[in-house]
Amino acid sequence: MVTKILHGQTQLKQPSVKRKRILIVIICLGIALSTASSAAAYDRKMLSILKSGVSQWNSMRLAEPAVKIDLYKAELEDANLTEANLGDALLVRADLSGSKLNRANMKGANLMMAYIKKADMKGTDLTGASLVKANMKGSFMKGSIFRGANLQGANLRWVILESSDMSDANLANTVLFEANLEKADLRGASLKDAVFLEQARLESAILSNNTILPSGERASLRWSLLHNAKFITEPERAALTYSIPVFEPSEKVGTEGPASRSAQIISHSEHPAQQPLVIESVESWNAMRKSKKDIEINMKEEKLDDSILKGVNLNGAKLSGSSFKSATLDHADLAGSDLRGANFKKADMKEANLHGAMLQGANFDRAFLKGADLSNTNLTGAVLSGTILSGANLRYANLENASLFDTDLEGANLEGANLKGANIMDTNFNNASLSPDTTLPSGKPATAKWATLNRAKFVPVRQ
Repeated sequence: MVTKILHGQTQLKQPSVKRKRILIVIICLGIALSTASSAAAYDRKMLSILKSGVSQWNSMRLAEPAVKIDLYKAELEDANLTEANLGDALLVRADLSGSKLNRANMKGANLMMAYIKKADMKGTDLTGASLVKANMKGSFMKGSIFRGANLQGANLRWVILESSDMSDANLANTVLFEANLEKADLRGASLKDAVFLEQARLESAILSNNTILPSGERASLRWSLLHNAKFITEPERAALTYSIPVFEPSEKVGTEGPASRSAQIISHSEHPAQQPLVIESVESWNAMRKSKKDIEINMKEEKLDDSILKGVNLNGAKLSGSSFKSATLDHADLAGSDLRGANFKKADMKEANLHGAMLQGANFDRAFLKGADLSNTNLTGAVLSGTILSGANLRYANLENASLFDTDLEGANLEGANLKGANIMDTNFNNASLSPDTTLPSGKPATAKWATLNRAKFVPVRQ
């Protein structure tokens, strides 16, 4: 059978009934799973200039100070950005791990959920920056400036913050295990609900009566002396409030500047020589699914990286081994789908429906699954490292031997979930709900004591 794609029309040469049925699936799939101007997650032109050298980048910033810097989810791992001007840049979920950012200007930058592990940031200026839930584990930040910055929920484990200026910074809910805060200025900083502060180094750190302790109380001379810190009395003022930039990854669907690409897909099952089809709208695909409910969707090992699939109906689809890296799947319906071994690395999947899906061995590394429904899913051996699962429904999910390293499960429903053998190092269970039929990594049932130790909630089994 010969198929021509011309100006969005398909011409067929007497297909059989069976092949017509298959072709309908391929065409409708083609219409839905790509986009005529699918935008990259970041401004490719901006990223190219930045990677070409700090000198050229800083010259561009000087010549065009009003230009918005869009580096959302940019790959900057191990980049040399010493003294780069990244002031007010959008760096949400950017990967800056291992990068050199010494003396960089990052004033007012938005680094929400950014990966900044083991980075060199000596003397970096982050005044007023947003670092909400950023992962800065093991970074060297001696002498850096965080004045008025919002680090709520950030991971500061093993971070060197010696002599840093953290005055008026928001450190609420941060992880401070073995963080080095020697000689740091913590006057007016909020440490409310911060964890492992007792394991941090506070020798000669400066606190004041406006510093808020993890208990919610103001710091005192006695507390400071007990922790080898200095205490300064200053005019008392009301506790500061901090704003979080209005930004959700799901809102980022393209801006001026990014290079567009036409995502393409070829059916591997029946037509290996089928011509690629340009995708136009998810709505057309969803309309086809609604009208032809009996059509079986079989698309194993498809490559759908960076695709814009917000709200797509892939209920019950066979997509094992497919790649959705950095794709947008917010509000998508993937319930009951076969997604074994699928790759969702850095995908946006806010409030996606994955109820009952087969996700054995799937890769959700640093994916955004806030409020997603993963109840009754099989996530055996899945990679959920650095995944945002806050508020997600994981009731009766099978997470046996899954990697939950650095995973954010704040407020998630884990009632009846199976965590046997799961790696929960640095996992955030704050306010997550567990029940007596939740299985812990040890293989034993969850208890109220375990929940309390991990800042989770323990609830009775619901009928």
